[in-house]
Formats: sequence, structure tokens, C-alpha cells
Amino acid sequence: MKDIKIPKNYNYIAVFLTLGCNLKCPYCINLNEFGSNRAKVFRKPMEAKEWIEAINRLRIDSSQNLPVTLQGGEPTIHPDFFEIVNGIKDDIKLDLLTNMMFDVDEFIKNVPVEKFTRDAKYAAIRVSYHPGQNDIDDLIYKHHKMRDAGFYVGIYSVMTPQNIEHIKEVEKRCIKEGIDFRTKEYLGFDGKKWHGKYQSLDAISQQFYKFCECKTTELLIAPSGHIFRCHSDLYENRVPIGHILYEDFKIEDIFRPCFVYGHCNPCDVKIKTNRFQEYGHSSVEIKNIRELDDDELKRLKNGDNGGGIENFNYKKAH
Repeated sequence: MKDIKIPKNYNYIAVFLTLGCNLKCPYCINLNEFGSNRAKVFRKPMEAKEWIEAINRLRIDSSQNLPVTLQGGEPTIHPDFFEIVNGIKDDIKLDLLTNMMFDVDEFIKNVPVEKFTRDAKYAAIRVSYHPGQNDIDDLIYKHHKMRDAGFYVGIYSVMTPQNIEHIKEVEKRCIKEGIDFRTKEYLGFDGKKWHGKYQSLDAISQQFYKFCECKTTELLIAPSGHIFRCHSDLYENRVPIGHILYEDFKIEDIFRPCFVYGHCNPCDVKIKTNRFQEYGHSSVEIKNIRELDDDELKRLKNGDNGGGIENFNYKKAH
């Protein structure tokens, strides 16, 4: 198949191997008001041979230092996880986002350290600690095993309002253990105030639909292989912009029309660090915000999100 060239300005490549998870965090952004998880059209995972062919199509300039991040849900619950990892070309660098609820001995046995080794300011394997869901003692034990096997593993935790003091204590403990422990902002509304720093709170207000034009710096690949322009479209199962196994698919570094401004996902519009750990980055650039006209309102009611492909031929694409 034709190569897919990653634009120089792209900051992230997200491969959602599955949106399933073996944890049930009440604050999960996949399941709250920013991701209703209504339909299942794009959530059936591709098999190993399909993922391998898809990821190996990607052409990333070595100067970009841009990994392919395997994530979910929980990516390691994909039944072909090891086959996928080992089938990806060695010149494609990999990162992994995981809750580490897997057998680390099996992981160490089946995954060469080189698969998750690259020159970066943060760990290639980033473990999420979820209070009340996975156990920090278990994660520390597994971290040390993975570290001793040569893997660079970091532990991260979202600063959920109800767990702030606990997470601070866990952070102190992990630092004493020599673990690269980092915290991430809680995103969203807790019933009293908004958390996180955003381009605009209007974008995530969930109060209205407006027109805008937006351009992404991320390649988001759903479990089914469909490509979405943003996390909001991915989690809401809106119309995709293509499929990773579609022969003629190519990444267009362009602004796309959107009819759902106001229902953006916090991940897309938050102000954060880029892959070089430089603060001030946002996943999407937004311009030309205005009210929807009558035709756009009609199209929105019929399920058109503005930036997808009308009458998308899923059979041809997959």
C-alpha cells in the first residue's frame, strides 16, 4: 500500500487498539459528558495483520522524533497485542499508555526493550494510576520489574479533585522509590468549577453548536482503523475523515469545517506541553467561529458533523 507521510508539524500519533478497559474509573473522559460512547460502529478492533499493515504505512521523518503511541481504553487487552508490537517495523518508535494491569513477566518475555526505547524527556511506557481501581503497591512492584529488565517506565496520575491529597502522598513515595512520577490536570467540570486551561471554555461548554474551522496536529486512529479529526468526533462516533487501510488515504494538513463547536473534547483544546515538553501547545487550531446557518443546522440534525466524508464508503475503506 502507499506510504502515509506524517506532516512535520504533527505532534502526536494515537493508535487506539481498543476502547475497552479492565478498569471502570467514574471520571473517565471516554465515558463522561465529553464521550457518550453511544454507538459501536468504529469500536470493533482490527486484527493483528491489519494493525501491522496500517502502522507500517506511516512514514515519519527521523528529525521529528515522533513515536506511535499505543493506547485505548487499555491497549494491552487487545488479544493480538504482542503480535502487533513485534510486527511493527523497528524504525517506527513506540510509546505505550497503560494501566499496567497485565502480567509483567509475560510482557518482558514477549517484548524486546528496543520496541519502547527512544531519546525523549519522558518515559516511553507511561502507566496511569487510578485510585480505587489499580493498586499503587502493585504498580511500584511491576515498575521495578520492568525497570530491571531495561524498560523506562513512568507512573502518571490525573489530579481528580477528590484524590488530590492522596495523589500527593503517592507522588512523594514514588519519588523516594526512584520512579518518574508525574501528575496530569483533571479536565472538565466537577459541579462547582472548571478544571484545566483551554483555548476557550466556550469550546467545551456543551451548551450550543456553532460553526468553526479547525486544523489538527494529531493523527487519531480508532480501533476499527477509521481516522478522526479530533477526540470529540472519535468518542462521539461522528463521521470519520478516512481509514488507515484505505489505499488513497493521505493526511491533509488543512482546516476543516465543523458544525459542533461547543461540544469539543477537553483533550483537543486544552493548553499543554508538546512532545518536546514545551508548554503552550494545543492539539487543534480553531478559527472563524460563528452561528450555524439554516442549511448547516439541517445537516447537523441529520448527523453531519461538517468535517467528515459524506456517504463515506466504509466497505471500500475496510
